[in-house]
Amino acid sequence: MRIELDPKADAAYISLTGDELEPGRQTLDIPTPPDVAGSVVMDWKDGKLVGLEVLGASELLPPDFLARATNPGER
Repeated sequence: MRIELDPKADAAYISLTGDELEPGRQTLDIPTPPDVAGSVVMDWKDGKLVGLEVLGASELLPPDFLARATNPGER
């Protein structure tokens, strides 16, 4: 699992496979409660969940989880 955080966009990507994103994946927006400021998008590839994009990450994810994240392109 890899966690990337773009602090300027307040967006996190949680890669469940560690693979690079590639064309051919399907995305599905997950409804969030009306009082939640943010959104979650699931990425699927060949019937498997491969990642989650979290917009509004600083509000939706615990700080200790975000502390493990890298900036995009950093590895």
